[in-house]
Amino acid sequence: MRVLGIDPGLTRCGVGVVDGSVGRPLTLVDVGVIRTSSTLPIAQRLVTIERGLDAWIEEHRPDAVAVERVFARSDSSTIMGTAQASGIALVVAARRGLPIAMHTPSEVKAAVSGNGRADKAQVGAMVVRILRLSELPKPADAADALALAITHVWRGGAQSRIDAAVAATRRPVRTR
Repeated sequence: MRVLGIDPGLTRCGVGVVDGSVGRPLTLVDVGVIRTSSTLPIAQRLVTIERGLDAWIEEHRPDAVAVERVFARSDSSTIMGTAQASGIALVVAARRGLPIAMHTPSEVKAAVSGNGRADKAQVGAMVVRILRLSELPKPADAADALALAITHVWRGGAQSRIDAAVAATRRPVRTR
């Protein structure tokens, strides 16, 4: 499974692509940040993010997209920008018909480090270890995108199998 993780943000939108499956080593495919200037109008910044995400999907052809679920913070301007960037990520993936999962920061922390209250340093150290990297990608938005992709490979793959099993039990039984 190839997963594109997206850590949405209006100034820095982290993106990371990971290949792998549950129980097997994961591999870093690519990681980066889509940047926009705070001097541009918000609409233009969102178009820049849209084009950047579209290019990442075109280049890397992920099987699924994992986006960080926006949660309330004290700064409403940060929430708004993050939510707007998140919406763009969802639209870009949906337009391509890709499965989309949203993971909360605590879900990502728990999946990657085993502790839902882990700090950024702990999560970063685990991203380096899990992907066998020589150093943590910078800025933090890029590393967070990788953590999202890792979480989805590990949790999303299992959830897909559960969903398929549930769907199979709902199918009518054919008799002769």
